[in-house]
Amino acid sequence: MTLTNRQGHPITDNQNIRTVGNRGPSTLENYHFIEKISHFDRERVPERVVHARGAGAYGVFEAYGDVGGEPISTYTRAKLFQEKGKQTPVFVRFSTVVHGAHSAETLRDPRGFAVKFYTEEGNWDLVGNNLKIFFIRDPLKFPDMVHSFKPDPVTNLNDPERMFDFLSRTPESTHMITFLFSPWGIPANYRQMQGSGVNTYKWVNSEGKGVLIKYHWEPLAQGIKNLTQDEAEAIQAKNTSHATQDLYEAIQRGEYPEWELNVQILSDDDHPELDFDPLDPTKLWDHEKFPFLPVGKMTLNRNPENYFAEVEQAAFGTGVLVDGLDFSDDKLLQGRTFSYSDTQRHRVGTNYLQLPVNAPKSPVATNQRDGQMQFKVDLAPGQNPHVNYEPSNLGGLLEANPTGAEHEPSYDAKLVRAKLDRTNDFQQAGDTYRKFEDWEKEELINNLIDALKVSSPVIREGMIHHFTEADADYGRRVAEGLANALSNIDHLGNESMREGQNLAEQTGRSTDGY
Repeated sequence: MTLTNRQGHPITDNQNIRTVGNRGPSTLENYHFIEKISHFDRERVPERVVHARGAGAYGVFEAYGDVGGEPISTYTRAKLFQEKGKQTPVFVRFSTVVHGAHSAETLRDPRGFAVKFYTEEGNWDLVGNNLKIFFIRDPLKFPDMVHSFKPDPVTNLNDPERMFDFLSRTPESTHMITFLFSPWGIPANYRQMQGSGVNTYKWVNSEGKGVLIKYHWEPLAQGIKNLTQDEAEAIQAKNTSHATQDLYEAIQRGEYPEWELNVQILSDDDHPELDFDPLDPTKLWDHEKFPFLPVGKMTLNRNPENYFAEVEQAAFGTGVLVDGLDFSDDKLLQGRTFSYSDTQRHRVGTNYLQLPVNAPKSPVATNQRDGQMQFKVDLAPGQNPHVNYEPSNLGGLLEANPTGAEHEPSYDAKLVRAKLDRTNDFQQAGDTYRKFEDWEKEELINNLIDALKVSSPVIREGMIHHFTEADADYGRRVAEGLANALSNIDHLGNESMREGQNLAEQTGRSTDGY
């Protein structure tokens, strides 16, 4: 193949710019160089604020055709689920959440688990995490939460005191913190972790009746594996991209990872018999009371051909639903639904949905026009190109016929700013702690102590209070561990960061300049 520039011109010399003599100044008409370097200057789009570090793969989702022994049409009219054996192509992006694009994949952090289904009715994005709950229930707190987790705006260092300063005033985060600082906070790799939609969604059937839904991805043959802090640090010393490498090489070997998609189903009401609100994303639905019902299997079997074009530019949104799937009134979901698509337009551009990785496989015909980097017009066959509006008598686009009754939830309440009635911030955190094995509890306590001992007393006391409310033994062990630990509140970062700084200062070989 012959090297060309972006205009298709063959390049005969890609080694030397044009100069006045072989030592002389270059000239402004070095078109190939100027085009090449100006494109290089713009090779990066803005980094994702969250989920910046990621890996991806293509695959297929195969529907089982039923749910809990019933026809799936009882609950949803979404076409991708209806027929046993029906296959839908998918693209999946795994990620870490807080840290930057080139951070280590062994850092303690939730993992993103986002799946794009290219269905016959358009795309469906199921955007979630490996952990089944979240830190907060109200989207108004999301920017503050992320800011507290990110590096200090003055020092640019990660400082756990900032994170716990926020969390100590956010009691609903106790359940998530209990998972995050246990081994569940560092999955061994992307293939061997669970996934969850986190938020509560709805399924809608042909009659317009809705039910509440939780989505869960459960690994099949590859199983689930997590890391201790010491194990993660040993891996990080050798490879900061171990999970990306693991996923890519497993698929290259033909060892295709598989997950089963399970749902939990509840009737669409507020369930006063429960001690929590089913729309609260800080809570689990007890799988013993509300069992996981398998509805299909996903297999990842093809690696991307170009990381930037397919993984970095892959764009997901919680509002990307197909007919038969719907939103619940989960506040956090409502906030995410605006934020996700808005950030894609900022990062990738107005026409990000025309990129191959994001474009539906089904026909697209819209009246949206123009904008930066539009490279085609969404015209339907036979559509009058002069008509870019609706309604029209002149050969424009027509509205689709409904496939079922509209889902029309009703409301009778004041417009307020208020928490959910049943916050119950600590019960499930205690339940989760008590279910941990002894080694998991030990790891949780040690990790919390290491992170909290650099915090000021008022922050430590706030967190100990939350842990004690969850479980008396939990709070006692954290308090005793902190009392026995070095104070270490006179420096930035946690103790391992200080050790690394000191090691760099004390080791190495001195040399003269050159």
